[in-house]
Amino acid sequence: MSLFITCPVVDVERATAFYTAIGWTLNAEMSDHNVSCFAIAPDQYVMLGSREMYASVGGVEDLIGGPDTPSKVTVSFDLDSREAVDAMIERARAAGGRVGDTDDYPFMYQRQFDDPDGYHYSPFWMKPDADQTS
Repeated sequence: MSLFITCPVVDVERATAFYTAIGWTLNAEMSDHNVSCFAIAPDQYVMLGSREMYASVGGVEDLIGGPDTPSKVTVSFDLDSREAVDAMIERARAAGGRVGDTDDYPFMYQRQFDDPDGYHYSPFWMKPDADQTS
């Protein structure tokens, strides 16, 4: 099964620059001036579409939101190490993202960032030697 997360954005070019800067891979075959498609894992994609394109495929203006509207979804994903999480956060900060909390649990290290359109991401690293039952 393929997964596509579609996010309406104010400026597709700005959004494309942000996601490129954090190290995600643009799928040029599935992108044009109205939408950028980023592969985040095998068969998993984030689609960044203009607000107009998003509304034309079933979205309504009240549901589109904007940069000042809090994200109603958190996209969490695992990375290979604590250092990889920190590196992604620093790339997001340098690209204009808003960096949020850091949580260092006994079993997991997690950080937060929002992209320029207000979408919330939470990269994490599961600590391999932690007791997962407690």
